[in-house]
Amino acid sequence: MKPGKIVNGLSVDVEDWFQVGAFEKTLKREDWDGLELRVGDNVARILDLFDEAGVKATFFTLGWIAERNKAAMRAIVERGHELASHGYDHTRVFTFTRRQFSDDLVKSRAILEDAGGCTITGYRAPSFSIDARNAWAHEVLAEHGYAYSSSVAPVVHDHYGWPDAPRFAFNPVAGSDLVEIPVTTAVLANRRLAAGGGGFFRVLPYGFSRWAIRQVNREEGRPAIFYFHPWEIDPEQPRVAEAPLRSRLRHYTNLSRMAGKLGDLLGDFAWGRMDELARIERPRAMDWAA
Repeated sequence: MKPGKIVNGLSVDVEDWFQVGAFEKTLKREDWDGLELRVGDNVARILDLFDEAGVKATFFTLGWIAERNKAAMRAIVERGHELASHGYDHTRVFTFTRRQFSDDLVKSRAILEDAGGCTITGYRAPSFSIDARNAWAHEVLAEHGYAYSSSVAPVVHDHYGWPDAPRFAFNPVAGSDLVEIPVTTAVLANRRLAAGGGGFFRVLPYGFSRWAIRQVNREEGRPAIFYFHPWEIDPEQPRVAEAPLRSRLRHYTNLSRMAGKLGDLLGDFAWGRMDELARIERPRAMDWAA
């Protein structure tokens, strides 16, 4: 971590190559256990990458993954990173009722705490699926005692997005300590641009992400929130030939370049865990009601 710099939030959404939105209409959930599990080895590579860079991060992990990779969960915690919840099986939150969402939180938290031997206080919705349709989800998170959520993408996107939400940390539930920390956006010509990682980081030139994070840090004095997935550093993963061309392009482009770009990013900025960032951001999080 570089002294004197704003510490940005570094996060990994821990899911395997077949659990992504791009393939949800091609690969069925009931078939997942028959597919090759690669996430454990990829998490190990990421832990080594983080050690080399001297950074700590938060691993938002599916309960389904934790059930099958307890050793990886222990390694995450033992090497000083935060283990947090990504739900059980990557079901988007806006498809749940309140009761179903509550049940999913309970199930995934129990699995993660057992696997990691730690308390789970952070949550990220699969595919950033808390938006204007289900703002009540923050109330459920507060009821379950979560300290923070990083589940909102304040942009327009074909898979997700809450463009009217604040760009920076806000209090989504009156009277609660829960803080929502949206994934990073930059602003160009009064338009919000997704700049928090994932496919945008992998596909676009690195210079775009460097510019966006510098804008957030230097011009606005706020931390950036960055995320990526273990499968994004795995160019040898199986190919899903049956998926639509657009999905395949979105998923497979620049996999072989991802690790190198991550190395540049980790070296250029200061990074830390999301729970630590939440404690810093909470006092200046704006009150906001949808």
